[in-house]
Amino acid sequence: MLKVKALRCEHLNNPMGLGCLQPRLSWQIESEKMYVSQKRFQLQVSLNSTFEPLLWNHFSYSDQSILFPYEGPPLESGQRYYYRVKVWAQGAGDSEPEESEWSESGYWEMGLLHEQDWKAQWITVKERSIHEQFQTRAPFAASKCFSVEGKVKKAVIYATSLGLYELELNGQRVGDAYFTPGWTDYNDRVQVQAYDVTSTLREQHNRITATVGEGWYSGYLGWQKRKDTYGNTNALLFQMKISYEDGRSEVICSDSSWEEASCAILMSDIYNGEIYDARLEQQQAAEHSSLTEQKMMQVVSFPLSHLIAQENEPVRVMNRLKPVELIRTPKGELVLNLGQNMVGWLEFKVEAPEGTVLNLVHGEVLDQQGNFYRDNIRDAAQQITYICSGKGTEIFRPHFTFQGFQYVKLEGFPDSIAIEDFTGVVLHSDMEPVGLFETSDPKLNQLQHNIVWGQKGNFLDVPTDCPQRDERLGWTGDAQIFARTASFNMNAASFFRKWLKDLAYNQLENGAVPFVVPDVLKGTFADNMDKTTAAWGDAAVICPWTIYQCYGDKQILAQQYDSMKAWVDYIRAQGNEEYLWDTGLQLGDWLALDSEEGSYFGATDGTLVATAYFAYSTHILAQTAKLLNRYTDYNIYKSLHEGIKAAFANRYFDDAGKLTSNTQTAQVVALHFGLVPEKYKKQVIQELVSLIEKNDMHLDTGFVGTPYLCLVLSDNGYTDVAYKILFQNDYPSWLYQVERGATTMWEHWDSIKVDGSFWSTDMNSFNHYSYGSVGDFMYQNIAGIDVLEAGYKKSRLAPKPPANLTSARGKLETPYGALEVHWKIVNEEMQMTVLVPHNTTAKITLPGVMEPDALQQTIATQYPSIQYPPDNVPQELAGKLGSIGEQAIFQRGEDHEMTFTVGSGQYAFQYRYCQATQVPAHATRG
Repeated sequence: MLKVKALRCEHLNNPMGLGCLQPRLSWQIESEKMYVSQKRFQLQVSLNSTFEPLLWNHFSYSDQSILFPYEGPPLESGQRYYYRVKVWAQGAGDSEPEESEWSESGYWEMGLLHEQDWKAQWITVKERSIHEQFQTRAPFAASKCFSVEGKVKKAVIYATSLGLYELELNGQRVGDAYFTPGWTDYNDRVQVQAYDVTSTLREQHNRITATVGEGWYSGYLGWQKRKDTYGNTNALLFQMKISYEDGRSEVICSDSSWEEASCAILMSDIYNGEIYDARLEQQQAAEHSSLTEQKMMQVVSFPLSHLIAQENEPVRVMNRLKPVELIRTPKGELVLNLGQNMVGWLEFKVEAPEGTVLNLVHGEVLDQQGNFYRDNIRDAAQQITYICSGKGTEIFRPHFTFQGFQYVKLEGFPDSIAIEDFTGVVLHSDMEPVGLFETSDPKLNQLQHNIVWGQKGNFLDVPTDCPQRDERLGWTGDAQIFARTASFNMNAASFFRKWLKDLAYNQLENGAVPFVVPDVLKGTFADNMDKTTAAWGDAAVICPWTIYQCYGDKQILAQQYDSMKAWVDYIRAQGNEEYLWDTGLQLGDWLALDSEEGSYFGATDGTLVATAYFAYSTHILAQTAKLLNRYTDYNIYKSLHEGIKAAFANRYFDDAGKLTSNTQTAQVVALHFGLVPEKYKKQVIQELVSLIEKNDMHLDTGFVGTPYLCLVLSDNGYTDVAYKILFQNDYPSWLYQVERGATTMWEHWDSIKVDGSFWSTDMNSFNHYSYGSVGDFMYQNIAGIDVLEAGYKKSRLAPKPPANLTSARGKLETPYGALEVHWKIVNEEMQMTVLVPHNTTAKITLPGVMEPDALQQTIATQYPSIQYPPDNVPQELAGKLGSIGEQAIFQRGEDHEMTFTVGSGQYAFQYRYCQATQVPAHATRG
């Protein structure tokens, strides 16, 4: 039976408070048949869930099932719109398309679209206390009492703040989002959240309370202890529309009639933590019941034009972890071990006398002696102080701060405290998990676990470099090298779309892209370091292109096009050589192991890296211009790319075909970015392998070379060498971290050295996702899943089983549905199953086929619907080939691979298997 499911609006499930005027709608197809493709669809939109009357009724002969734009009448602020879809799709054996039933309905609800929709005013308190130790402003609370007269049909709150806010309505927390309104460049953009609170309102007496902390707006940001980056006045903006059954409506707004309420939070700062005096809760309760005169709030001025609807998924509670041990260290300190390096906070319950002071200090690791260690956290206090009320069992969790930690030192707790009294609460942006990767090797599975948890810890509203020390900034280089891996693990489309808008806003007039977004490092570095650098600034081009590839979202290219173009034009204007970027200070292959002692800069020539990225970004920009029908730009940047390639070859290759920087990274970026002249390719890949051999089959790459190292080896016939590097478990390697007990990715290959000591405290994060970019290689090669057409409209399923694995499974929930490969080797037999989503096709490559003729005949009998020869078949042959039984599978050389293209459905293959030929690393390959 044909069915339509998984309706989405702008990548989201039933979003509230939407800001786009033409939301794009997506759906998936479910059917028991194979080779199912959509031929036409009908899309209806209505103001009512009954779809009477219709607002928009669209019928289209099209196979488009993702991101189809609404084109009906103009949308109105605060209005909810229901939509449903039916499709006509044709499967194998169908003479005519089959018609589905209507899908279940989905909806989206608009936010406040126009400045004039706002009746509320920004409000703040008249005076605020300053914490003596941390020099931070205490959070403030404001409240409003109001009556509800009549039966409520619907009530929606629209709220935001300059700072971070939390709301309570009648004693209940409003919504499940944290760290609202999120981190944007508040000079340009402040997000607004929408909450349906219909069920929380009471007849007659109601009370709304808002608490506002400094957050990213005015709290500490960066290691130079800067404050008030965006302003020094925290404020609230609140508007609630109540609609009654009888047709009336009213609006409750923030204004000077709101009252100041006492707040038990004495200090709350993202880096330093929180101080909470539970004794003040009693004062709050007294105030709520008192008729005494309250301090009134004051109105402040801030542009309403800066307001935008929530663009990404908010931060929510995503996991709850039970600690694994409560220990006394050799120093006698009481330390809690969560068993996982996590980001969020510790929730605890305690019973202690009034005034008891409890301190919780957070760290990532224990030292060589097993003592609590936090020197790598630098100046971030990462401490929670709780003062007990003495009123029985007390339960606490922080508010406007988060910590990165595995271990917590507990001070002041009573002897009766138990491990069961604590819970680790994991917070990150609520991106839907979409990828699965598991193998027969527990250590490799732990590496995948570490990659995912590195993403969890650092995708908290913006892609931070690290979540624990006095930094936690949206470094552009880290984001661009990890974006593809991130998009396999989670649906990161909205997450990156929001962040990339801030990147464009933060871009300088000359096109330079800052190191971090939002940009809080202005003027931090000397000379030209406060401007930009290659690989970091290239996030402006690489990230939108990656999101387009993974989600088929062409709109993100249109959204970011001016930013992409400005970045390439900025590079083009540098120095005297149009086709080279050989000026300025470059970070190059940051933290590479081939650097000089005491240096963070790798040995690879920084201008070589810069020019290579110049070529790569220019190539992407040209392809983007072509996709957006900007053909004049396409020709300009295609020509520029050709000029850069020629200049790169002239500058960085000698007459013998050797690169001027004889490093692993130099060979890698030249190969991966297509900059090696054809006559030198074999020589360059062999030089790369030789350098790896000289390093005892280990890498020595840094931030730039590592993401592409294994991919380049595999793409050039040295998959076995890539696997040698991947499966190393001594220093330096990914599995070395696993052997050392890592549960997230490290910033340095030797964050913990072989002798158990630590890398310098200056820069040593144990939750730093950059080197997790190897996930991209694992998914493409071990699981075999790759994209051939944007959004996985066409995919490549081509696993390359390593010799030391007996099974692997990869699954990716694409925009069209689940794409899956599961293979295992049993008694020299390959058993491989593949799932291809409907309305897509896949190019399958079976590895290690011992008896191609027999397998070819078996598949032709089992799956007669397979019609397509490989893409590389000459045109003159393609028309002569029909089914698999008529030679639609081709054997390719020594690896015994067979390749063919299929439509949607589930396939199972079983055949005698031979491990792909393992050519010695020093041998010449054709």
